[in-house]
Amino acid sequence: MTRKQYKGLSDNERSEISILKNKGYSLRAVAEVLGRSPNTVSYEIKRNSVNGVYDPLKAKAKSRANRKSRRWQWQKIEQHPQLWAFIVQKLKEHWSPDAIAGYLKHRQDELPYVSAPRIYAWLYSSRGQPYCEHLLSCRYKPKRRRPQTERVMISDRVSIAERPEIVSGRARAGDWEADTVVSGKRMDSRAALAVSQERSTRLVAAQLLPNLKPEAFSSAVTAMFQDKLALSLTLDNGIENKQHKTIRNMAGDQVLTYFCDPYSSYQKGGVEHANKMLRRYLPKGCDLNRFNQGQIDVFVGIINNKPRRCLGYKSALQCAEEKGVLLAGVS
Repeated sequence: MTRKQYKGLSDNERSEISILKNKGYSLRAVAEVLGRSPNTVSYEIKRNSVNGVYDPLKAKAKSRANRKSRRWQWQKIEQHPQLWAFIVQKLKEHWSPDAIAGYLKHRQDELPYVSAPRIYAWLYSSRGQPYCEHLLSCRYKPKRRRPQTERVMISDRVSIAERPEIVSGRARAGDWEADTVVSGKRMDSRAALAVSQERSTRLVAAQLLPNLKPEAFSSAVTAMFQDKLALSLTLDNGIENKQHKTIRNMAGDQVLTYFCDPYSSYQKGGVEHANKMLRRYLPKGCDLNRFNQGQIDVFVGIINNKPRRCLGYKSALQCAEEKGVLLAGVS
């Protein structure tokens, strides 16, 4: 069923509401006459009455004032120095506007709440533009994804369509996705980065690779899972995943591997987003040989300690500890 788009009340409808209300019509009866939802009529009277009296002219003026106020709510940031300072500080610490808004809503009492869309509106205004450089992406519009142009057949691959619902639904801990980040095409470098993310807690792990050969990738993933709960792993069809059976049998425990459909990287969108977060520190086109594993661990630590909306504004590290993903201490 197609969802109807809400249409604001007209001047005639507001006049009709006032007339019928004064005649003693119930809200449900008024809604039936107008062909509107009773909730719409109830909200209109409650929201736009003045001193308990619903006047159609005053209701129209109040509705317009409320819309204008909502449109400029981002000005609250400029009018509250402590709120402004907090938002700027957290942006510099690489918190997303959504994480800042969630923290203000759930964890703070002394600062007023401002929503993520309003923070973005402030950032994109002339007052906030100097701080856009601290966003994960400085673009105002999402960049188009380019489809993969090469497909490598992998033996004994199991399609993602056969992945159990308990994995697809994030109903348990220990299910991972993995991908790679590569050096820039113009760089004479084969260095790459193996990245994995646990589906339920969004815990990120990353390991530098000397190259994209299957042996290097399988060894890196095995190392990443040494001290973590790992029950399954979802991969794409890249050549680096040809030795997935080595990962499946690592440490004597079988880790089930599943493969996305060709040209369907969105099927492991969690680790794709993790790659995007890492790109803040490893810009696209850079030479990964410039970095060492200690630096990578610092970047991953920043990501794993940020509050996430999908986790109820807890950090990935908190959730991983609570759900037993970490089998040993992680710095």
